[in-house]
Amino acid sequence: MSSVEITRLANGLTIATDEMPKLESAALGIWVKAGARDESVREHGIAHLLEHMAFKGTGSRSARRIAEEIEDVGGELNASTSVETTAYYARVMREDVPLALDILSDILRNSLFEEDELEREKHVIMQELGAAEDTPDDIVFDHFQSAAFAGQIIGRPILGTRESVSGFSRADIAGYMNRNYTPDRIVVSAAGSVSHREIVDRISAAFGDMQPGAVRDTNPASLARYTGGDFREMRDLADAQLVMGFEGRPYYARDFYASQVLSIILGGGMSSRLFQEVRETRGLCYAVSAFHWSFSDTGIFGVHAATGEEELAELAPVIAGELMRAAEGITEREVVRARAQMRSSLLMSQESPSARSAQIARQLLFNGAPISNTELIDRLSAISAERLAGLAAQTFLGSTPTLAAIGPVNQLQSMADLHDMLRQCPVGQSLPAS
Repeated sequence: MSSVEITRLANGLTIATDEMPKLESAALGIWVKAGARDESVREHGIAHLLEHMAFKGTGSRSARRIAEEIEDVGGELNASTSVETTAYYARVMREDVPLALDILSDILRNSLFEEDELEREKHVIMQELGAAEDTPDDIVFDHFQSAAFAGQIIGRPILGTRESVSGFSRADIAGYMNRNYTPDRIVVSAAGSVSHREIVDRISAAFGDMQPGAVRDTNPASLARYTGGDFREMRDLADAQLVMGFEGRPYYARDFYASQVLSIILGGGMSSRLFQEVRETRGLCYAVSAFHWSFSDTGIFGVHAATGEEELAELAPVIAGELMRAAEGITEREVVRARAQMRSSLLMSQESPSARSAQIARQLLFNGAPISNTELIDRLSAISAERLAGLAAQTFLGSTPTLAAIGPVNQLQSMADLHDMLRQCPVGQSLPAS
C-alpha cells in the first residue's frame, strides 16, 4: 500500500490519503474511534443521535445550507454509527474537495445542537426505532448481539430506546462528544483525485488547535465478555428469522482472516456449504449465509437463515451438522475458492474511492497502520485447510452458542437441545432433525 501517505499532527490526529490520479472524483471522511460502545449506561443511543445532530446546523451554516452547498456541486454527504466507530464522509468532484473538507470540519467543530433541531431529530429516531421493530430480518441481529453479550454495553442496539433517546439534552450530546471526539481518536482519510499536502494543510488549520484527550481507561473490566444466550420472540409472520452464533475473533487476532475465510466457505455464496446443503439440496430455507463480525477485543461467528414455520424444526440441526462437518475437514478446493473471493473483493473495492478511504481509516483505527495488498494476500495464502478445520472445531465447540429467532418459532429446539447436539454429535456425522 505504498500509495498511501500518512501524516500525524502534533495533537495525535492522523491524516491518510491514497491518490488515484486517473479519477475525476474523490471520497473523503472523518472517522472517529468512538461509537455505541463508548456510551455510559445512561447514554444509550447518544452516539447515533450525535451523528444525526452534526448535520443540523453550525455557527455559520444552517441544516438546509449544509445540504444545499454539497448538493449544489453534485456531491454527497452522509454519516454512519457503529459499535466502535462513527464516520462522516463525502463524495465530490476533484475541484470540490476543499468545500467538502470545510463542511466536514465545520460540522465536527462548530455544531450548535440547537434545542428545536434536537427535539425534531429525536422524533426522527423514534420513527427509526419503530421501523426497526417492523423489520424482523434486521432486528433479529440486534437481539442476537444482545444475547451474545448479555448485560453489556457492546450488546445494546445502536439506536437506543425511546426512553433513553427522549431524555437526552444538548449538554449530554456535547459531553459525549467532548469526551470521545479527541484528535488521538480521529482519522481523516481520502482517496481518489486528492492532494495529500492540500488535505494536511486544511485539516491542520481546522483541527490543529484541538487538545489531546485524556488517557483512556484500560481497566480489564471494560473488555467485552462473550456470554452466549437465547432470544426468541413469537410473531405471527409468514417466515421465521434465525441467527445462530459462537464466539469469534477480534481484529488483531491471528485467526481474524481465517475466520473470514471460514465464513465464506460455510455461507459466503451460492457454492458455499450451507447454501448447497440447506437451500439447494434440502430446500429448508429461502436465504442462508454465514458471517464473522470483529471488534477490538472480541468477535462473533454467526449463521443467518430465513425459513417457513414447518421447516424450522429441521433447519437448526442441519445447520449445526454442517458446522460440525467443517470441523472434520475442509477441502483444498474450498480454500482456493474462498481465497479467490476475498482477493477479488479486496481488489475490486480498491477501485472505489469510497471503499478505499473507509478501508484505510479502519486499518489505521484498529491496526495502527494500513496493511498492504501484498501482506493481505500473503496472510490469505498462509491459511491452510487443516488450520480452518481446527478453527471450526475451536469456534463451534469452544463456546456457548447464541441463538436469536423471531417469527413462528414454536417448533425450534431448545437451546439446551441444540447445545447437546453440538457436544454429543461425532464430528462429521449429520445431526438428526427432532
